[in-house]
Amino acid sequence: MRRLFAGTAAALLAAVLILPVEVNGVSARSACLMDAVTGQILYQCDADRRSLIASTTKIMTALVVCEQCNVLDRMRIPKEAVGIEGSSMYLQEGEILTIQELLYGLMLSSGNDAAVALAIYCGGTVEGFVGLMNDKAFSLGLSNTQFENPNGLDSPGHFSSAKDLAVLAAYAMENPVFAKTVSTKTVRVGERYLTNHNKLLWRVPGADGVKTGYTRSAGRTLVSSAVRENRRVIAVTLDDGNDWQDHKVLLEQGLSRFQPKDLIAEGDLVGTREVLGGENRQVELLAAENFRFHLAQGEQPYILLSGSEFSYAPVVSGGKAGFAYVMLGDKAVGRVPLVYGQTIEQKQEERTLWDKLFGGGKHGSAASETVVGTGSCIP
Repeated sequence: MRRLFAGTAAALLAAVLILPVEVNGVSARSACLMDAVTGQILYQCDADRRSLIASTTKIMTALVVCEQCNVLDRMRIPKEAVGIEGSSMYLQEGEILTIQELLYGLMLSSGNDAAVALAIYCGGTVEGFVGLMNDKAFSLGLSNTQFENPNGLDSPGHFSSAKDLAVLAAYAMENPVFAKTVSTKTVRVGERYLTNHNKLLWRVPGADGVKTGYTRSAGRTLVSSAVRENRRVIAVTLDDGNDWQDHKVLLEQGLSRFQPKDLIAEGDLVGTREVLGGENRQVELLAAENFRFHLAQGEQPYILLSGSEFSYAPVVSGGKAGFAYVMLGDKAVGRVPLVYGQTIEQKQEERTLWDKLFGGGKHGSAASETVVGTGSCIP
């Protein structure tokens, strides 16, 4: 892939200007507001403090299951997953549910029993699954995170931080199964009617996740997500007695920093590509669609052209020519189809001097042909 500044993107230069969000009166012991696209921290308050995180643990539980299991598979509920303390979806030993149904019970009802059932299914044992959780935390660079169970019951060696949870949630929301699950408001699972504990789904326009949590020791914990025109922010509060109101303010403040920008118009020259064997050596690449995106002040996207750096002649005006990716940092935020800007015919081969004098090639005289022998000797 090649990096280009072209067309309307030619004016987008320089580095990203980071403008923090001003938030007053957040009640949380620690908090973090993150731009999920760029990973920029928009607001933080003691965001690296290691804390008990209660059921926000289940974000990692669900993510590992979504990445490693087929959610259409079915499992028989073992006795080890029945009667787990705390919040529950009230599983019964021997009943059969799909992994997706258990994910709904995990993320909507915050079922500790669903967490154990999924851990056993995915990791063989709860301990084996916790190992997978910690492996994933390490791969994501969550340096202030450690898990000892899949449900978030209090344990001295089970902790995370507001910033780590923001990074985890931003990553998890890129998984379509995870995102669909946590954005679901209500669902029927067998004879159960499950309602999402996340009130923000009803209270904040664009809210689409993520997870609530509470224990007496951890206090109220909440990880939320909201999206506007494909621009997502993640808010995290730990030990916050006023979390619903705080998240409403954090999400709105985060989203308000982004303004819509028309970056590419249909017909814009986005780049050029070399043409091999053509009458002309280069062909223009034009945008086939408009592209609009919400940007913060000072953010400077750039364009990457996908596919080969050359095309073979002939190419036809209006023919499909691949895609241009609109990038912020190292993340693609959009894809625009490209078309060729003109027709370039295949170049006709020039005849050599020998051909001109003797009519070489398949139309030449028999005298000019070379005969390959069969290997027999000439006497």
